[in-house]
Amino acid sequence: MYLCILGMKRIRSILLLVLVAFMASSCAISRIKDIALVSTGVKYAVPTSTRSMDAMLLLEVDNPSVNFNVSDVTGTLRHGDRELAHFVSGQTAIQGKSHQVYELPCTITLADGVSLLDVLIYASRRNALEGLKMDVNLRAALKNGLGKVLEYKDIDLSQFSK
Repeated sequence: MYLCILGMKRIRSILLLVLVAFMASSCAISRIKDIALVSTGVKYAVPTSTRSMDAMLLLEVDNPSVNFNVSDVTGTLRHGDRELAHFVSGQTAIQGKSHQVYELPCTITLADGVSLLDVLIYASRRNALEGLKMDVNLRAALKNGLGKVLEYKDIDLSQFSK
């Protein structure tokens, strides 16, 4: 009987530790919304075909939270209701309690019905980012694998040109 009670206390202790660890991870994931994307830029863009290019994006991130990884980044670039391009990216590690610029490699593919000439016309405008919006989905995860899929809609890209 004594061994059974001792075993139950150990199981309770282990369960309590697992619960505390899970709650701590959940709190860290919930603090991800405190992270700010301060500025963006393009380091380079290299055409790979007439419909796509590989690019290196620069993201200035202010992260008051913990270390985490960003992966499975997908998105759509729009002007008004017209889709211009779709993009996908790999994974990058964001350092906790830091403010720094990260490089994010991605592949950009023009949407159906959009030509390279359309893109050049948009890019040649004086206020090229005016009216451009972006939708992004990504997965943010801690090193232990716990994570959350984040979805951002209608990000106004002109805010990054100011």
